[in-house]
Amino acid sequence: MPLAIEDYALIGDCHTAALVGNNGSIDWLCLPRFDSPSTFAALLGDESNGRWLVAPTDTAATCTRKYVDDTFVLVTTWRTPMGEVEVTDLMPTGDRRADVLRRVRGISGTVPMSADIRIRFEYGTTIPWVRQKPDHGENALIAIAGPDAVIIRGPKLTAADHAHSAQFEVTEGDTIDMSLTWYPSYRQPPAPIDVSTRIDETVAWWQEWASHSDAPATYGEEVHRSLLLLRALTHEDTSGIVAAATTSLPEQFGGSRNWDYRYVWLRDASMTLQALILHGFANEAAGWRSWLLRAIAGDPADVQIMYGLSGERYLLENTIDKLSGYRSSAPVRTGNGAFTQYQGDVFGEVMVALHDARELGVEESADSWALQRALMQYVENNWDRPDNGIWEIRGPEQHFTHSRVMIWAALDRAVRGVQQFHLDGPIEKWMALREKVRTEIETHGFDADRNTYTQTYGSHEVDASLLQLSQVGYVDAHDPRMLGTVKAIEQDLLKDGLLVRYRTESGIDGLTGTENPFLTCSFWLAEQYARSGRIDDATDLMDRLVGYRNDVGMLSEEIEVSTGHHVGNTPQALSHLALVRAADAIQAALDHSRGNRGRRLAGQTHPHDASKPASDHDPRSESSGVTHT
Repeated sequence: MPLAIEDYALIGDCHTAALVGNNGSIDWLCLPRFDSPSTFAALLGDESNGRWLVAPTDTAATCTRKYVDDTFVLVTTWRTPMGEVEVTDLMPTGDRRADVLRRVRGISGTVPMSADIRIRFEYGTTIPWVRQKPDHGENALIAIAGPDAVIIRGPKLTAADHAHSAQFEVTEGDTIDMSLTWYPSYRQPPAPIDVSTRIDETVAWWQEWASHSDAPATYGEEVHRSLLLLRALTHEDTSGIVAAATTSLPEQFGGSRNWDYRYVWLRDASMTLQALILHGFANEAAGWRSWLLRAIAGDPADVQIMYGLSGERYLLENTIDKLSGYRSSAPVRTGNGAFTQYQGDVFGEVMVALHDARELGVEESADSWALQRALMQYVENNWDRPDNGIWEIRGPEQHFTHSRVMIWAALDRAVRGVQQFHLDGPIEKWMALREKVRTEIETHGFDADRNTYTQTYGSHEVDASLLQLSQVGYVDAHDPRMLGTVKAIEQDLLKDGLLVRYRTESGIDGLTGTENPFLTCSFWLAEQYARSGRIDDATDLMDRLVGYRNDVGMLSEEIEVSTGHHVGNTPQALSHLALVRAADAIQAALDHSRGNRGRRLAGQTHPHDASKPASDHDPRSESSGVTHT
């Protein structure tokens, strides 16, 4: 049975990633890309579906683990009565090979160790043909099936029951290296790797990137590690940013709300871009903008909410019946049927992100504004369409208030592109349509009796996504309507002190079962508290939320409050993005209370904005953000 989700740590090379358990087992790895079929899939079944264990033979051994500073080089220290060993796990960066390195180093005494490797290509369903190949290195082992091959080097492995294992002892001062390298089966195996050199180069690569980080004083360590995780989920070649490294980790244990997040959602990628730019990583903007141009090139009517890492459009959803699912949470899905949905809010998220990049000094490209003009043409023609909403509701399309507010935000940023940067566009048309959208929202998306914005037009339900209304500047965080919305959200959606996205009992999503509190929404609430002056409430909630990070700083999608277990896909980019936003808002609130000028917040608007205030308060604040099915 796989470990608790929080017991895993990520290693990655910015092409793909592996999850290493605190028992020494790599239980999830897709090669050579995040969205490739898995080579190890014990996470979604059991060890027979593929894993790579390196650990002391003493089952009572204890361990602690940490990353080398500012990297994804994981060091696990094992302690036994016989002595102490250190296992260093990493995926080397920068050479476009697909390697996993595992170095065992003796610290003290003599420790008996065990290695057990079970290669299962194609999501744990394919047992490869395995043979010894000493001409490719001492003890070299090659496994091949269909298009995939791996070569394993290290201690001599012995075959038994479709697994390969080795027993060896490590004495103080000893170093034993193991490597696994993926390659296309129709090519020759890659040459052996210099492990010491690649460890040093990988540490240097990550530390150089991290040296540009500009984290706030408050929650600085949490922000810094979150930014590193966002970078680890960004594909180096394409600049596509995946929503998570995994598929089908459940929103409810034993349930069926299990989705594949190894793809690029426009909204998540847009918001990740904002966070990286604001914290010292402006160079990432150009790569992501190029990805966006390639992905949505063509008719704006064909724009999707999500794409593959290289901009692939057909992400057909399938189930892998031979995998039992994480702790029997079936089905296991690959692909994601939500790629066919219409979600109006993504236009707002993209427009906000590109506007923020321009405001923050990211160099303009020849095609960036042309792209935005094309998107706005589609918005002009489709602004009043019902959609599936930010949470990718699989029930009937509806008029979601949040989606319509993000349409407003798209128009607002288009107007400001003309006003602030003298770009060419039909500003009068955009201003008129912006006001028309606002009037519609205030007429149909606001419950005057309860003093709250609503989940959908004409309903009495609320949705945690309404917390974004102040983030994108539609309404000020102090506005009575925003405060009333917060009160309604607190009344309806708090579950053991944390927020769920919406009331699943309403039946709006067309799915069975329920879900656990969604971390992103609770971070948004902490952000709203900070923006509206509830600093103590913001820090109290933030302290609780960052306390759910595991021992290496990772967060998944949701939390099972009664146990503290992580739930859903991991590491979840949106959770870490929302953490960064909340920390920024708290820092800004603290700076304001001390009379200091704080950092500019994502999406923050300016006094020359021509948008109509929703109240006597200045309706200008920040940017945007989500999960997926």
